[in-house]
Amino acid sequence: MRRREFITLLGGTAAAWPLAVRAQQASMQVIGFLSSRSPSESSGVVAAFRQGLGESGFVEGQNLAIAFRWAEGHYDRLPRWRRSLLISV
Repeated sequence: MRRREFITLLGGTAAAWPLAVRAQQASMQVIGFLSSRSPSESSGVVAAFRQGLGESGFVEGQNLAIAFRWAEGHYDRLPRWRRSLLISV
């Protein structure tokens, strides 16, 4: 390989590298959190849930998103939200 060919190859690789790295980034994982209670009633459970995720290396907003759904005692909402979470997550 001649010098000019090597420099051209090296320059092309340097130009394409950022595109290849960006294409390999994993999409953010989404977890659905479905509760029959209200957010205020579940604050302790949610804190423990986030702590457990953090201990496993998951941080909301960095490598994980959580889709919360709160029925607040309206149990008829749960089946519809379950289906929507299964489809969207």
